[in-house]
Amino acid sequence: MKLKDKVAVITGAASGMGKEIAKLYAKEGAKVIIADLNVEDAEAVANEINKNDGVARSVQTNVAKQDDINHMIDTAIEEFGTLDILVNNAGIMDGFEPVGDILDDRWDLIFDINTKGVMRAIRKALPIFLEKESGIIINTASTGGLNGAHAGAAYGASKHAVIGLTKNTGYMYAPKGIRCNAIAPGGVATNISSSMKNVSELGMERTKAVQAVMPRVGQPEEIAQVALFLASEESSFVNGTVITADGGWTAAF
Repeated sequence: MKLKDKVAVITGAASGMGKEIAKLYAKEGAKVIIADLNVEDAEAVANEINKNDGVARSVQTNVAKQDDINHMIDTAIEEFGTLDILVNNAGIMDGFEPVGDILDDRWDLIFDINTKGVMRAIRKALPIFLEKESGIIINTASTGGLNGAHAGAAYGASKHAVIGLTKNTGYMYAPKGIRCNAIAPGGVATNISSSMKNVSELGMERTKAVQAVMPRVGQPEEIAQVALFLASEESSFVNGTVITADGGWTAAF
């Protein structure tokens, strides 16, 4: 087992990529905290893992709230005694709005969840990792964090910021035995589109050409395999970088 006796916290783990990461980590021996705003589905994922001889606990978490993040990390310590792996996977989509159409409240919400939630969770976990002189942080970024035509201004900017935070964190804490990397998925079959509101006709029209060259849509299980690699000792020399998992989509431009 690649993660035997490790303790992992995964946000946005009630569905999609987070769910598959949690299930795979548990299969590989980790004890997992299933953190999600949707507590019913989070409990269902935890129950599924426990029924399959894994170890999981669900925690309702709004990553836009520091108190919820604190409770999430504290629960890992209370239940399992430590924390080894933090996967910042929770995120929401914008409506493909260009900057001229984005509203302040929507911009703020997207950054609160996609970027500030990542920063706050890392900040909360760091004292644990520093004391142990080891720790793994994995952030879900996006190909939209590498390019300008995969979403709207707010989502793209929030994911570009996650990549910058990942690189800075990986570099700053490398001497302390802490690794921080990001995954940049391309189009993946998840329910993130349900968070889209007031979809911009201009934004959708401008991104059509880019969407058209996508080789295929990925599956959450494929992203989970990348997350397993980054959480395991197989990636011991990988730090402060971004793994693009998009089936070759962004190789086109």
